[in-house]
Amino acid sequence: METRVAVMSIIVENIQSVETLNNILHEYRDFIIGRMGIPYHQKKINIISIALDAPQDEISALSGRIGNLEGVSVKTAFSK
Repeated sequence: METRVAVMSIIVENIQSVETLNNILHEYRDFIIGRMGIPYHQKKINIISIALDAPQDEISALSGRIGNLEGVSVKTAFSK
């Protein structure tokens, strides 16, 4: 199956969603190239950037699951 490279940007405003988010990301670990998390204490948020190499359907499914978490925003950019 053809894969695409994508970068997913996640902003977590609800700390209660972090455990669920980490569990979801663990399910997709085979597609994750790298991950960077930055706690921004002044704004009480966490910023996460994830690089992926996966089928587009898997990336979209992951983005959808993350976007459904309370207090979590996600945007995805795909390579061509």
